[in-house]
Amino acid sequence: MFAMPRWFNKEVVAIFVVVGFSYGAYRFFAPGGAHDMPHGGAPVSVAEVLERDVQQWNEFSGRLVAVNQVEIRPRVSGTIEEIHFKSGALVKKGDLLFTLDQRPYLAEVNRAQGTLASAEAQVKLTASELARAEHLIKDKVISQSEFDSRKNAFNVNEAIFKSAKAALESARINLDYTQIRSPITGRISRAEITKGNLIEAGINTPVLATVISNAPIYADFEVDENTFLRYAHLTKSDTKEVNQIPVMMGLATESDTPHKGYIESFDNRLNSASGTIRVRAVFANTDGTLVPGLFARMKLGDAGNQHVLLITDRAIGTDQNKKFVLVVGDDNKVAYREIKLGNVVNGLRVVREGLIPGEKIVVNGLQRARPGSEITPELVSMEIKPTVANVGKEQV
Repeated sequence: MFAMPRWFNKEVVAIFVVVGFSYGAYRFFAPGGAHDMPHGGAPVSVAEVLERDVQQWNEFSGRLVAVNQVEIRPRVSGTIEEIHFKSGALVKKGDLLFTLDQRPYLAEVNRAQGTLASAEAQVKLTASELARAEHLIKDKVISQSEFDSRKNAFNVNEAIFKSAKAALESARINLDYTQIRSPITGRISRAEITKGNLIEAGINTPVLATVISNAPIYADFEVDENTFLRYAHLTKSDTKEVNQIPVMMGLATESDTPHKGYIESFDNRLNSASGTIRVRAVFANTDGTLVPGLFARMKLGDAGNQHVLLITDRAIGTDQNKKFVLVVGDDNKVAYREIKLGNVVNGLRVVREGLIPGEKIVVNGLQRARPGSEITPELVSMEIKPTVANVGKEQV
């Protein structure tokens, strides 16, 4: 049997193995190595950059806000005799909500009516005497002082009559205030003060209930400065231009944004601390399912389509704080290209800078391609075709 030299031990064998593997790896990954052999290099999937006219959307977070919110407070003092609604029910404008004890106010109306009737009788009497005195003064039957006396009596009684008439109107208004009605249409809260309690009108008047309108409803959110500037030209014109900005909204439990609305207004100043500006959108809420205070996912779209370049997120690499793609040239060599990205549109990413129409980029097999290497390109579609697993799901 062949005898190994004494110096050829296990440690030497290990050294040869390591050196051989390192050299082989170097030859494989180095330019001109195994993957750059005449057969064209490793097969890599590439796709052509898409060029389309699309409508871009920007996503924000917001809250639903009631268009009208009214705190129901008593305008006269009294004891609550009846509550005419159920907590959380929908009420219409003018619906009766509370009834206070009306007896003191009915008595005041009756007293005012009696005072008015007496004052009216005195006015009629002095008016008749004044008319008679006007004829007598012409014939010089009575003196001027007597005529003035009768005229003054009529003026006093007329003033008393007007005061009594105003007092009756005030008493009737107070009586009407004992029936507290809803000033708006909406959903009412529970009764904060129950039947039988005495309430006092005044500065510290208690809240009896709250009515919040439910149709339409606002969605308030904030957009960044760059987004606002893209719409700034619309805010300079009339409201019709602002209303043309499309806006969609989805709730926390909704995977999509099914609610369609329109922009009601942009705020009049930018918050310098956060770099954002407040925006208000309006939604119909005809079925009343949208409740003030709910979290809302907002999507604000451009007023029209824009010509953009689109790529798949699978082709995008990250280099510290930079985004890049690997561009494949006509010689099938790979080149590093830094890019600036935009929003996602129909499952594809908008490229704002770094690419030109018609270029091909690596979309699969980034680990088998590196700048300067040659590959064997396999042309594929940039878009992902829907499968049974993802049909109906929104690509993001």
